[in-house]
Amino acid sequence: MQDEPTPIELTKAVADFLRNDITPLISGHQAFKLRVAINILDLVTRQLTREAGSDAKEVERLRALLGVDGSVTELNRVLAGRIAKGEMDLATPGLAEHLWATTMDKLAVDQPNYASYKRELGRGG
Repeated sequence: MQDEPTPIELTKAVADFLRNDITPLISGHQAFKLRVAINILDLVTRQLTREAGSDAKEVERLRALLGVDGSVTELNRVLAGRIAKGEMDLATPGLAEHLWATTMDKLAVDQPNYASYKRELGRGG
């Protein structure tokens, strides 16, 4: 559906409204719960913004690594199975790089302000 506003715009607008207009009006435990809700909306906004691109990159890396096709879920099951069977490990060419890239993509959505994530971004990691 191509109607405006988009889901990203809606979740961002609600988070901004709560952050800017409602937060100053409450305190105590209710303010804490409001911050949790705002953080959830910010997370959903980041997921909507980044997830499709990071999933596509992950699928591309997994296809190259595994030599099979499938969805991100299916390919991760194949990867987990091969690791569990000892068919793949960190010595497998490309595996460590794939795991690192996947971790960084997930942190970009989940914890973009995490100090270690920011440090690794600064290193070009």
